[in-house]
Amino acid sequence: MTFFRRRRPWLPVAVAGAAALLVAILGGAATDVGPWYQSLAKPDWQPPEWAFGPAWTLIYALTALSAVAGWRGIRKRWQREWMVGLFCLNGALNVFWSVLFFSLKRPDWALYEVLSLWASVLVLIVFLWPHRVSAAALLVPYLLWVSFAGWLNYTVVAMNAPFGA
Repeated sequence: MTFFRRRRPWLPVAVAGAAALLVAILGGAATDVGPWYQSLAKPDWQPPEWAFGPAWTLIYALTALSAVAGWRGIRKRWQREWMVGLFCLNGALNVFWSVLFFSLKRPDWALYEVLSLWASVLVLIVFLWPHRVSAAALLVPYLLWVSFAGWLNYTVVAMNAPFGA
């Protein structure tokens, strides 16, 4: 591992950036804000559609920075492997929420899944905290955003249910 730290200090940055970009692309591909989404009743306090792109871009950037900081702060190989696995799980849950909500048009299922997504962010924060506080702190906006998105998801379900009829 010291080889990568000494010879290739850019490698964790490249891998984390590519992973964040992949999650963004897959999530974006699953997100269709066409007629079905436009027809949903939404709360007055929902941010405008244009705000979601910049918000998620910031979240993905902070997540990639967190992964790099965590990688550099963790010394044991098995802990790094756990960290990578937790970030992979989080990325999969992130994309899966978009698939459920937008592709399958099941905000009710997405509401249950967002609990897993939220928990995965919290687990990452707790896992990273002892190794590098800054890595954990970089994920706090993500946790707050998923909390907000979960409340928005709940409100959309409450205003539009039932789904899948």
